[in-house]
Amino acid sequence: MTGPVVPRVGSQAPDFTARNQHGEPFRLSEYQGRRDVVLVFYPYAFSRVCTSELGALRDRPDLLAGAEFVGISCDPMFTLRAYAEAERLEFGLLSDFWPHGAIASAYGVFDADRGCAVRGTFVIDQAGTVRWSVVNTIPEARDPDEYAEALASLRPDLG
Repeated sequence: MTGPVVPRVGSQAPDFTARNQHGEPFRLSEYQGRRDVVLVFYPYAFSRVCTSELGALRDRPDLLAGAEFVGISCDPMFTLRAYAEAERLEFGLLSDFWPHGAIASAYGVFDADRGCAVRGTFVIDQAGTVRWSVVNTIPEARDPDEYAEALASLRPDLG
């Protein structure tokens, strides 16, 4: 039996549809030809490391201006709404609550034993291709500067 398969850099990103913290639909393929997308999978709303990571993104408007950032967790929509309001998160938080972990599973970052996503980040270009990714264990925070570097490589004329 093999473990989860993380999409390789250079492969087509798995398409999905989910609802954000306001119940609005988000479909990844709708951004093709329009905007780069950064998917930030995180384990739990309101947890210490997740709040620190997403707060670091909130505090980096230079990053957020360069792409469509969305956080994805297995929390229900109403939890994500309360979390976004409490932490002043302006970017979308997508609920992977039902079917539970389906999006995280498609990206190879669902921890079935814990029922949540591990820390996976995927930069997807306007063609829908995975251009950069990193997967960390649950307690290991990601570095927002790595996102900036990955995004700059997509648009070297803007750097």
